[in-house]
Amino acid sequence: MFNRDNWQEIFQTLKKNKIRTLLTAFGVFWGIFMLIIMLGSGAGLENGVSSGMGNFATNSFFVWTQRTTIPYKGLPRGRFFNFRNDDIDALKKNIPEIKYIAPKISGWSAGDGTNNTIRKNKTGAFTIKGEYPEWSKVDPMEIQGRFINKIDLDRQRKVAVIGTRVKEVLFEADEDPIGESIQIQGIYFKVVGVFKPLNTQINFGGEKEQSIYIPLSTLQKTYNYGDIVGWFSITVDDEYYAPDIEKETIKFLASRHSIHPDDNEAFGHFNLAEEFEQMNGLFNGISGLIWIVGIGTLLAGVIGISNIMLVIVKERTKEIGIKRAIGATPWQIIVQIITESVFLTTISGYMGLVAGVGIIEGVNYALTKFQVENDMFKNPEVDFNTAIIALIILIFAGAMAGIIPANRAVSIKPVDALRAEG
Repeated sequence: MFNRDNWQEIFQTLKKNKIRTLLTAFGVFWGIFMLIIMLGSGAGLENGVSSGMGNFATNSFFVWTQRTTIPYKGLPRGRFFNFRNDDIDALKKNIPEIKYIAPKISGWSAGDGTNNTIRKNKTGAFTIKGEYPEWSKVDPMEIQGRFINKIDLDRQRKVAVIGTRVKEVLFEADEDPIGESIQIQGIYFKVVGVFKPLNTQINFGGEKEQSIYIPLSTLQKTYNYGDIVGWFSITVDDEYYAPDIEKETIKFLASRHSIHPDDNEAFGHFNLAEEFEQMNGLFNGISGLIWIVGIGTLLAGVIGISNIMLVIVKERTKEIGIKRAIGATPWQIIVQIITESVFLTTISGYMGLVAGVGIIEGVNYALTKFQVENDMFKNPEVDFNTAIIALIILIFAGAMAGIIPANRAVSIKPVDALRAEG
């Protein structure tokens, strides 16, 4: 394979028909180039969506109450019911698989545009939510100051953690809101923290940046909700499967609130673990499709090389006959033809690989330098292992492209080859 004369012959053959060689090599170049571009773009799409979810606890689910549809224990259908504070401890006690439970409730909606928050001469319409300390573990966030704690809940403190957009509206750019007071529905609250969400893809009841979090117990008292809880955000221990615990939780809550076991409409629920699995399945499907399309394009180029090698073999029939006549073995002829095919495929493919990676890295550099924020596309990249796999496929394809022409070359008898017209 490393015979100097053979390599000189290969280079002479390729140089003899430069246009044909370039056009043939371009097919493989384009195949591997498109494969790398598509893989990098697919990774950028996946990174964008995944980063948009931040560190949200994906093994989580959410449950809320709806109208009943089946009468049960003397109670009519169409009945409204609510979760209560005692459900919190009951869930913790009876379903040990729960890691975090964050009961929530919303104040009067600001969706109609009515200003519900005042600070000095500035006003704004924001979403007010009653929270538990565990919410910061379910939906992690960057916090200036602190989040709501257990003492806030127990003492029904009038404290608030505001979103970044709330800060922009109610405070000056250089003003520190920590320790300042804001007025919500006529009641003064002390700002103890400013939060910036780490994810932007998962929202419940309004944009997070425009939300104000206060202790759940304080909101219940402020809005005269009694002990009503709006819904539960529940994270399951990692060794358990959230959809299974979700069914167990709904069954338990149905028993506590006299809901018929077959009433599937009495509870609304959303399982993030299932959604996350579907998203992973989608990206795996996209990745598989990219490989199929990319390898298909690459094979088209390889077939082109195989066809050109057949032409080259035909043109060199007499030369091959002379080699056979002076003692060259069929294996030596096969090795030379396959080496020529692998060389052409590898060089053109490697150039396509380098070009593709170069463009992907260039796009990534531009996005970083110009600080382009996009929740759907971020950090396009090509994994090193993926590049190695593509290169191995390339070399293997080059060898396969040379087999048919090589077999064609050794199938010609030396006497017939010598009689061929040069």
